[in-house]
Amino acid sequence: MFDSFLSGASERMDRPSYHADFGRTYASGIGFLNKVERGQHFQERGFGSWEAFAAGDWERALALAAEGREDYARELRKAKSLGIPHRRIRIVEFPITPYVQWEFFVLRVRVDLGEEIKVLNTRDIADIEKDHPVPEVVVLGEKALYEVVYDNDGNADGAKRYSDTSLIRETNLGFDVLYERGEGFHDFFEREIVHLAPPRVTATKTGSAGSR
Repeated sequence: MFDSFLSGASERMDRPSYHADFGRTYASGIGFLNKVERGQHFQERGFGSWEAFAAGDWERALALAAEGREDYARELRKAKSLGIPHRRIRIVEFPITPYVQWEFFVLRVRVDLGEEIKVLNTRDIADIEKDHPVPEVVVLGEKALYEVVYDNDGNADGAKRYSDTSLIRETNLGFDVLYERGEGFHDFFEREIVHLAPPRVTATKTGSAGSR
């Protein structure tokens, strides 16, 4: 489903090259965007809400959670004008990490603006993750598949690009299966996130995971 491409041919891209290639491919007409987010710890250096979260100022982190709203709205308006639905699967481990707890308040903004996000508990995909975790992937229609790469501290480090059409189709089919298994974002948020106590955050290292 998601493991077949891990040993396939790919092109390793640094972060600027990945962003440039992503932009070109996205603008070329892709039909849809599918994203799987699996990591439980990332760095978001330079994003005010994350900076406040990392500093232990939970109230300020929540107050700033919508700071990217205009950028998200612009991104999703463009997607709508191009007829490109954005779908995301957010995979969550329990107990919920401080980062994921914080991120859900940011993702809520994106959902309210029209992004389609489903949530999966790792217990629900244990059959798929027998050998290794589901990778972080972004799929642009049937044109490109990126396995997003991070370093050990959760800093963005570019991506591996796969262009084999049959591989991309297989991955999109796997995405559809997982997406159907997923729970609605707001149902999960109200049950598992909103009532959690402010997280206790330890010191973080400099870096960035990239845009939400």
